[in-house]
Amino acid sequence: MFPDERTPNLLFGGIPFKDLPICNIRASPNNTIFTITNHKGEVQMTRSCGVEGFKNTRKGTNIAAQATAVSLGSMALERGYKLLRVRVRGLGPGRMSAIKGLQMGGLNIVSVTDSTPVSDNPPRPRKRKRL
Repeated sequence: MFPDERTPNLLFGGIPFKDLPICNIRASPNNTIFTITNHKGEVQMTRSCGVEGFKNTRKGTNIAAQATAVSLGSMALERGYKLLRVRVRGLGPGRMSAIKGLQMGGLNIVSVTDSTPVSDNPPRPRKRKRL
């Protein structure tokens, strides 16, 4: 389903789409950070792979992202969140496994949005190696 002019007022579980909480996933190559905010953008809970107990290079793996997402999902269910929107940012290895972990944690995902910043004027490439 693609969004249209009726989407903000569309009901999901009795809640309008615009009032659903948002889970922001920041997937960098070194870590995956989750924050759940209300519809106004005020942070309700935060979790990252480092807080979960993964250290050094294991923080950037998809297994760490999935384990963190499952624990965040159970924390969110305890606070009364059942439905949420997901906003993914970054190109780390934990992108897809983080979404899967939220579903495994018991949350229902209404929409997934990719908000990775794309530069219009990227930096110059490195100079070629001379042999």
